[in-house]
Amino acid sequence: MEKKVFFDFSKFLLILTAFLLLSSCSSESQSGDKKMHSAIIISEFIFELENAPTPECHASTIAEADGKLVAAWFAGTKEKNKDVGIWIALHDGEKWSSPVEVINGVQLDGTRYPCWNPVLFQPEDQPLMLFYKVGPNPREWWGMVMSSDDGGKTWSEPEQLADGILGPIKNKPIQLANGDLLSPTSTEHDGWKVQIERSSDLGISWSTTGDLNDGKKIGAIQPTILSYADNRLQLLCRTENGFISECWSENDGETWGPMTAMDLPNPNSGIDGVTLSDGRQLLIYNPTGGKWGARVPLTVAVSEDGKKWTPLFDLEPVTDPNTVDDEEYSYPSIIQTADEQIHVVYTWNRKSVRHVVLDPRKLNSKE
Repeated sequence: MEKKVFFDFSKFLLILTAFLLLSSCSSESQSGDKKMHSAIIISEFIFELENAPTPECHASTIAEADGKLVAAWFAGTKEKNKDVGIWIALHDGEKWSSPVEVINGVQLDGTRYPCWNPVLFQPEDQPLMLFYKVGPNPREWWGMVMSSDDGGKTWSEPEQLADGILGPIKNKPIQLANGDLLSPTSTEHDGWKVQIERSSDLGISWSTTGDLNDGKKIGAIQPTILSYADNRLQLLCRTENGFISECWSENDGETWGPMTAMDLPNPNSGIDGVTLSDGRQLLIYNPTGGKWGARVPLTVAVSEDGKKWTPLFDLEPVTDPNTVDDEEYSYPSIIQTADEQIHVVYTWNRKSVRHVVLDPRKLNSKE
């Protein structure tokens, strides 16, 4: 007897529902939308992956200007390629604008070089500043700066910084109570060495401390500056030694103590920190060691004194140990805005820039 085959519609619906749920989970993982810590108010792409204006992007930076957010990053076909320029997006209070390229590395003679590591900074009662680097590589690049009087909508003509001055290499400057700007910078042509550049005239002229480390015992670059009471400052630095390093100043950066290792792992990847209005110090970093360790997870840590650091939660956790070598969540930039909220941008797999907003009151929450 011929068997009859019946279509079980209810079973089909169950299978279809399960498939859609699995697809949704996979999609959430790809877009970065994972279960979030209670301190995270917003986690979003500045531009969606399908609308990416370039194949790759990296080294984002963020600032608040005229009460609105401005973000920038370098982007092109690939880091180091000549088509890499500086791109910017503006936030109108509701959403990010479409990214636009504001500068490239084309020289007067037509030669083109890649652009690198933009740094946005808003001095008090002054135009927004955009520092960046141009050159074939980090050993030969030079520092550039532009400014904006309208919150990043339009920009001045770029100017090259003086010989020997590179501007902030990755992380934002700070402005002291007396108005001086301190720019955290570094060089790579003779070992990895850190310097602080100072301007007492809002960027018209600069001086430098010279090297704060010898580049041999500890090779360090890309410092971030944290501030404390009694004119104390702390530098935290990316190193090639498998840990974050630090230097301290007791006199607003006029002189600095020795560079030493911290008990914080670093996989030769960029970090950033900020001194919150309540005096706490916040650090975002990849907590993996080794010279070329994984750039995932991306972790938020807090400290009261800059010496003891407590990891709080991951902005990007490890979801699959087998894929960490194929993922990159790195190069964070962090600020606290006038409304006390904390804003972070970082590289998302070199394909987009992720923007996260944190509530400082919930940082220590267990959820």
